[in-house]
Amino acid sequence: MIDLRKCQEKGIRVTNTPDVLTDDVADAAIGLVLAVTRRVCECDRFVRSGLWKKWDFGLGTKFSGKSVGIVGLGRIGSAIAKRAQAFGCIISYYSRSEKPETNYKYYSSIIDLAANCQILIVACALTEETHHIVNREVIDALGPKGILINIGRGPHIDEPELVSALLEGRLGGAGLDVFENEPEVPEQLLALENVVLLPHVGSDTVETSEAMADLVIKNLEAHFLKKPLLTPVI
Repeated sequence: MIDLRKCQEKGIRVTNTPDVLTDDVADAAIGLVLAVTRRVCECDRFVRSGLWKKWDFGLGTKFSGKSVGIVGLGRIGSAIAKRAQAFGCIISYYSRSEKPETNYKYYSSIIDLAANCQILIVACALTEETHHIVNREVIDALGPKGILINIGRGPHIDEPELVSALLEGRLGGAGLDVFENEPEVPEQLLALENVVLLPHVGSDTVETSEAMADLVIKNLEAHFLKKPLLTPVI
């Protein structure tokens, strides 16, 4: 993490790389949803282990038409909503304020959002307010058939509460690209078949890495040429 206040005090400019990673992270979110609902990783292990020769694999769950709740309707959240709509999903969201430019149903409470969706996707920025925004109450509102997806930041979710909910059957499944203490992952999650785990690779594609590098170089060029920065934070 960069100490923005200290940078501002020292007159150090800071930039970021917004937009260029939006599509990849949104794609990863939908990929996690499909992997959990259709049990993609379980199917892969089933075939590789030779079990298909002995018996048929069990049933997955349909994604199309499900109700999807999105926590944070910024660039990435909106991109996820657009993709989920293509699957015929009913979209609702929670954010600090209602977005008048969308037709999605808005909930002013994340608990209400969780109680009214089948799949909850966390896509908000990590702040003091959103730390552990997904706690036991939210998980219990989502329920034993609900699926939790996190492509935001690990500390958005109270990880011990997530683990206990999965072990106790109070949550149906989870797809996680991020964790509280990366690269450490709770041991209990590794043994659960209804959980799909990614090593924080939501934006890691060749195309996006190149685009991010190009943007860094363009910001550096602008700085040394005394021109306005392309994507300033401060």
